[in-house]
Amino acid sequence: MRYAPAITCLLLFLLVAAAMAAGTTAGFDAAVRFAIHQFASPALTTLAQFFSLIGSNEYWVPIAATAIIGFWAAGWRKQALAFAGTMAGAALLENGLKFAFHRARPEVFFGVAPATYSFPSGHALFAACLYGALAIIISAVARHRMVRLVAWTAALLLMLCIGWSRIYLGVHYPSDVLASYLAGGAWVWALHASGAFVPLHETNSRTRRRNVAVKR
Repeated sequence: MRYAPAITCLLLFLLVAAAMAAGTTAGFDAAVRFAIHQFASPALTTLAQFFSLIGSNEYWVPIAATAIIGFWAAGWRKQALAFAGTMAGAALLENGLKFAFHRARPEVFFGVAPATYSFPSGHALFAACLYGALAIIISAVARHRMVRLVAWTAALLLMLCIGWSRIYLGVHYPSDVLASYLAGGAWVWALHASGAFVPLHETNSRTRRRNVAVKR
């Protein structure tokens, strides 16, 4: 079933959201926050601030814009539009969910708490959508398995590091970050299952046929 990953992510997100609203994630949040914060050090704080920075609007917006322009210039117009739609949808999800749940921020460990609501984490949500969509697109056009492996490994590492940074700094509860991954996963995989990124296979096939024709 093509939509199974998206449906699974959506159901798990609803479960986490319901648990958070009922207050039953408090023990989980406190335990994970303590487990991460007990290893705090100046070096880790600097690393967390770095990943938090690259997950901010100041960084993901230019990265997304560059990818969209690159896809468009390469002739992948549908993919450029689909990627733009992915990030626009992520922005709507983040703002809509924050205002729907109105969750206050936890007590921060480092820096100052943002003025926005806590649930879900915008940094983690945008990272899941940005790097998840890029990994799907790269996997669609890559001929070599190693390229696909590198794309997915890099995407997952960036997602995890950005989410970890928000918990380490104390500006989000762990359940905020988990919910963001699930919401972003549901959105990206739903688009993928609908065929938004699939036409790249057709583009790659046409390119191979042209190359064969030229060689002949």
